[in-house]
Amino acid sequence: MSATLAVPAVHAQQNLSIATGGTGGVYYPIGGGLAEMIGQHIDGYSAVAEVTGASVENMGLIHREDSDLAIALADTVYQAYHGTGAFEGRQVEDVRAIASVYPNAVQIVTLQGSGINSLADLKGKRVSVGAPGSGTEVNARAVLESNGISYDDFTVQRLNFNETADALRDNDIDAGFWSVGPPTSSILSLANSRDIQLLSLTEEEVQNAMSAEAVFAPYQLAANLYEGMDAPANTVGIPNVLTVNAAMSEELAYQITKVLFEKIDELRAIHPAANDTTVEFSMGSTPIPMHPGALRYYEEVGADIPDRLRE
Repeated sequence: MSATLAVPAVHAQQNLSIATGGTGGVYYPIGGGLAEMIGQHIDGYSAVAEVTGASVENMGLIHREDSDLAIALADTVYQAYHGTGAFEGRQVEDVRAIASVYPNAVQIVTLQGSGINSLADLKGKRVSVGAPGSGTEVNARAVLESNGISYDDFTVQRLNFNETADALRDNDIDAGFWSVGPPTSSILSLANSRDIQLLSLTEEEVQNAMSAEAVFAPYQLAANLYEGMDAPANTVGIPNVLTVNAAMSEELAYQITKVLFEKIDELRAIHPAANDTTVEFSMGSTPIPMHPGALRYYEEVGADIPDRLRE
């Protein structure tokens, strides 16, 4: 009599795609860390971080469901959800938030001795405003235009973080914008080979930028953040939001939110930007409604959920 071998049904792992940014920023390591956490802690799922053109492109990926999760700057997410700014006529009504992960800081870098000591000094210079379609460019334009400087006033270069650092190092440009969680690898690397200087915005320039962009907040880059940076620099910061499509299942969105906060030490070990990843930061900084699965987690932990985060 032959024994029948019971073979359990094999369920294929579902692989989630996380849209991030370039490899020289913070989105990619944060996305990679989150992918590892999903693979280790959510049964039946694995995940991979994808290199993308960052915030604006990522909203299209979420809308088309080409990516399951995406990190994007709060102003880009806000514009996408409401169909304003860069998303005039192409509203992404189906984007929902899981959490705000950490704040970006607008960092304007030049080399010491460049003669650039203020925002106004950028006029007539060669300036990288970030990769095309990136949140950095959205932020750079808002900071400049709110302070009376247009793209016509300087030679515009649209380079990603690593390209901007290389171009500064090689004297191919005079200054560059980064909108990224500090400290970031591409500026750290540049500071090791060149004497850099970070521009500090005046109080009036910060206020002008905040008037133009609802999600900007004052932010101070600490002295010694980068080699040779001997004084703090004042700028503006913007939250980064982890987003999904509204069509994601409530259970999966809940599990991702739960893993993000309950295993946050794993993400902090990968990048210090995650030190700011808290329930409180998400409640105070997220600019669009939360996915119902995320709300379920926040309710479970007794968070004070603002009405604007509910649909």
